[in-house]
Amino acid sequence: MSEAQAVVLLLTIELSIPYARSLKDKRSAVRGLRDRLRARFNASVSEVACQDKWQRAVLGVALVGSDRRYLESEAARMIRLCEEATDLSLGLIQQEWL
Repeated sequence: MSEAQAVVLLLTIELSIPYARSLKDKRSAVRGLRDRLRARFNASVSEVACQDKWQRAVLGVALVGSDRRYLESEAARMIRLCEEATDLSLGLIQQEWL
């Protein structure tokens, strides 16, 4: 019997929200992106840093699977989705395999 192998991909995505004038504006923009990532990719998404900054956010996104190439393609699709967001600017993206 072969053992199942789980592969975990962690993306750390830095975002800029230039129009945000309050934490409420920021939460609205981040919530929209977070919900789209969760729905389309069945990913675990959380804001992991800069919670008290109006115009910055850092999201942690985790994907779990058994096929590394599939997770890489899903990560590329996630990044494209982030780039298409009109109310956010994409900053640094870090990719880590666990």
